[in-house]
Amino acid sequence: MIATRLAMFGTLAAALLASSTVSAQVSDDVVKIGVLTDMNGPASTPTGQGSVTAAQMAVDDFGGKVLGKPITVIVGDHQLKPDIGATIARRWYDVDQVDLIVDVPVSAVGLAVQNIAKEKKKLFITHSTGATDFHGKFCSPYTMQWVFDTRALAVGTAQEVVKRGGDSWFFITDDYAFGHSLEKDASAVVTKNGGKVLGAVRPPFATPDLSSFILQAQASKAKIIGIAGGPPNNTNEIKTAGEFGIFAGGQQMAALLALITDIHSIGLNAAQGLLLTTSFYWDMDDKTREWSKRYFAKMNRMPTMWQAGVYSSVTAYLNAIKESGTDDPLKVAAKMREKPVEDFFARNGKLREDNLMVHDLWLVQVKTPAESKYPWDYYKILAKISGDDAFGPPDPACPLIKK
Repeated sequence: MIATRLAMFGTLAAALLASSTVSAQVSDDVVKIGVLTDMNGPASTPTGQGSVTAAQMAVDDFGGKVLGKPITVIVGDHQLKPDIGATIARRWYDVDQVDLIVDVPVSAVGLAVQNIAKEKKKLFITHSTGATDFHGKFCSPYTMQWVFDTRALAVGTAQEVVKRGGDSWFFITDDYAFGHSLEKDASAVVTKNGGKVLGAVRPPFATPDLSSFILQAQASKAKIIGIAGGPPNNTNEIKTAGEFGIFAGGQQMAALLALITDIHSIGLNAAQGLLLTTSFYWDMDDKTREWSKRYFAKMNRMPTMWQAGVYSSVTAYLNAIKESGTDDPLKVAAKMREKPVEDFFARNGKLREDNLMVHDLWLVQVKTPAESKYPWDYYKILAKISGDDAFGPPDPACPLIKK
């Protein structure tokens, strides 16, 4: 009898110790996720509150706890300023014990936050920044890039458009690093595939009157006018091109970065015929529709690829904590690299050793008003672009790459 009771007590003590050990692996007894975004500026519609909502949806769908510990989401507004973004990130990691920062639109802010994450040895997943340096020369074991990079969008669009006969290009390029990167990557693909680049114009950021730049592109007679830049120039260029009869005249425009919220803002009358590459479209299949309709019920608009990517990555992060039994950053990242990423957002996805999540992209064309049958029915899918083709091989400049 005594031996039996001792055995029972021993088993119970071992169980309690094991439970305590697992619980101790969650730092501060809470998993805290910080959505660092633009809440009121030009990036707030494609990121902003929508990214916060997507992160909270992921937490709620996960059950609100992992390893028996609560999961919380906090929000910060970096106002598109690198110094503010870095200050918030430092305070979050040091004082508020944030385990993961997500979103962070604008590459300059993202790179500043990446430096803090590396210094503090905490995780950061970027969704709405496209600089290839995140997984190139500045790659870090603590930073992941989940949705896109400039090479994937530029290469994906240019390669597929040239295949379809769009073999002469003229670029309207935002005159800063992001725009130059898009033009450089797309130009290389155009010429590699037998096409020609006839020229380029480079309007400054937020140029109020783009008429002269559109007229130069129209006069080039290029089959494709490539828009190498982001908001607000890209949407204003598409609107102005419609007013000048670019599409009616037989030329096409290819946006190297455009989001579904941009198309919604522009309207189908102006945007019809536009070609672009995206990582996600809400109306692609039953899985994308099911999640997007739940999102729409909360936000009253359909999600961008960035917002859908926030949900996807937060879910993958929480699953990795559950499976590894810890929120230790490097162990969680390693666990995330073990499994393919296959969800409503990503097809054939995988987190590579350089911490870039490679997945299929889609070349789409904006529908005409007559082709659109219901609200937000904006895209015709023309082609799937494999992740390996779009993103290319790992950059040897990344120190994480095994030589």
